[in-house]
Amino acid sequence: MTIKADASFEVLPFTRTCRHIWEDGDHVLIGVSPGNSYFSSERISSLAQWATTRFAQVDFVYADLHVDRMFAAFGYTPEHAEKRATKEIKAVRRRILKGVEESGPPHSEIRVRALSEFQSNPVYQLLHRRVLHFLETDDVFRKGCEEMALHFVGSKLADGESITAAQLQVCFDYMAAELPFFVDTPSILDVPSSVAAYHVKMPMTDVLFARGGGLRATRNQAYAVVRPDAPEAVRATPQDTAGRDTAPRPGVPHTTVDHAPTERTVDERRAA
Repeated sequence: MTIKADASFEVLPFTRTCRHIWEDGDHVLIGVSPGNSYFSSERISSLAQWATTRFAQVDFVYADLHVDRMFAAFGYTPEHAEKRATKEIKAVRRRILKGVEESGPPHSEIRVRALSEFQSNPVYQLLHRRVLHFLETDDVFRKGCEEMALHFVGSKLADGESITAAQLQVCFDYMAAELPFFVDTPSILDVPSSVAAYHVKMPMTDVLFARGGGLRATRNQAYAVVRPDAPEAVRATPQDTAGRDTAPRPGVPHTTVDHAPTERTVDERRAA
């Protein structure tokens, strides 16, 4: 599919500070989950093309940790869960690489990496331990993680059925592997500042970016909802790993504090 050169996205930074970090244009992190149909190779290509005009560095990071456990927790046999997870992870990597390649000439500023590649990173390890610590000791943080788990896996539960302790734990482990990048990507990747971009507001956004205490995003970490301008581009309900619904649910707020900033290219910001 041919991607239009003027492909654009609506940008909604979560706070004014997030907006300022966005305007700095240092780095954007785009997280991609296996099995999420929103992230087609065409969408990745459009995102890559758009992001490289606005940020000095772009990272696509795809989840590959605990995916087999997620499938197993929701009904797959261990053998089938492992095969399905392997297939989904390979497919998402293939889609990202294809999308980046089709976005234009080779972009040295774009990196594509698996989440598991950061397990040996000392900063990531420290942040991961902090996430696990707050899961155990901070009721507000744990409640936010529980809401996030239910937000994603609710569609997998039968009417009247509650999530089991085992299912909740694997959701916690899956989220804990991702959350360091919402807390302090700049320290993990050694960039001045960073924007975590996703196409919907995550239930944990308020906990990490709006409250005064507990585990919070660092001052140079931002979050922004980034979605296609055309409403019809996001009408479909995408499915995430193990069939998790990634679209906003009724009753889950997904508004943000600020409107999209006036965007400038990387060269325009450097000249300012």
